[in-house]
Amino acid sequence: MSSVKQKILIVDDEPDIRELIEYNLKKEGYLVYSASNGQEGISEAKRTRPDLVIMDVMMPKMDGIEACRIMRTMNEFKSTFMVFLTARSEEYSEIAGFNVGADDYIAKPIKPRALVSRINAILRRNSLPEEVTENKLEILDLVIDRETYLVYKLGQKVVLAKKEFELLYLLASRPCKVYTRDVILKNIWEDSVVVTNRTIDVHIRKLREKLGEHYVATVKGVGYKFDA
Repeated sequence: MSSVKQKILIVDDEPDIRELIEYNLKKEGYLVYSASNGQEGISEAKRTRPDLVIMDVMMPKMDGIEACRIMRTMNEFKSTFMVFLTARSEEYSEIAGFNVGADDYIAKPIKPRALVSRINAILRRNSLPEEVTENKLEILDLVIDRETYLVYKLGQKVVLAKKEFELLYLLASRPCKVYTRDVILKNIWEDSVVVTNRTIDVHIRKLREKLGEHYVATVKGVGYKFDA
C-alpha cells in the first residue's frame, strides 16, 4: 500500500455496521471516517475528500441512492469510488445504484475479509495500466490506439468497426467500472434514435469474437465492464 494513506468514508445508519467495517479497514492501514445518513455523508465527504465511499442504500433523512446522485454532480467527487452496501437483494436496487454512478455493490451481512478484499481490489484500479498518451491505452495484452482506430493484441493487429472500437475504448478507459446500457448508448451512439439494447449486445458479441471472451464481462441486469 502507498505511504500516503487512502481515505474511506462509511455512510450507514447502523452503528454496529460502521464499527465493524471501520475496525477492519483501519487494520488494513486506511484512514476511515463515518456518517449515519446521506446528508451527513455528503458533508463529511466535502470535509475529508475520501478516495472511496461505502454507502448503505436504505437510510433515514437521505438514502444512499440520492446521496450518490448528488455527489456525482460535484466535480470533486466525479472520480471518487462509490460502493453500495445493502441488505436488499432486488435487482432493481442494484440497477438504481449503478445508474447514479456506483462502482460496485456489496450485500449484507458483512463478511469482513471479503469486504476488505473487495475494497482493496477497487482501490487498486488507480494503479492499473492507464493511458500512455492521450489517444492510446495499454492494458493487459492490448494496445488500443485511438488515432488509428486500431487494436493490437500481443502485437498482432485486430481490425474493429468504428463503433466496436469506441465501445472497447470506453470500457477499457475505466477498467472494472460497470457501464450501464444507458451510459453506453449516450457515449457511443448519442443522437441516434434507432439504436436499441440489442445493438449493444451485438457489438459486445463481435468484440468477444475478435478479441476473446475474457476482456468484456456482463453484469446481469446492469451492463458491461472491461474485466482487468
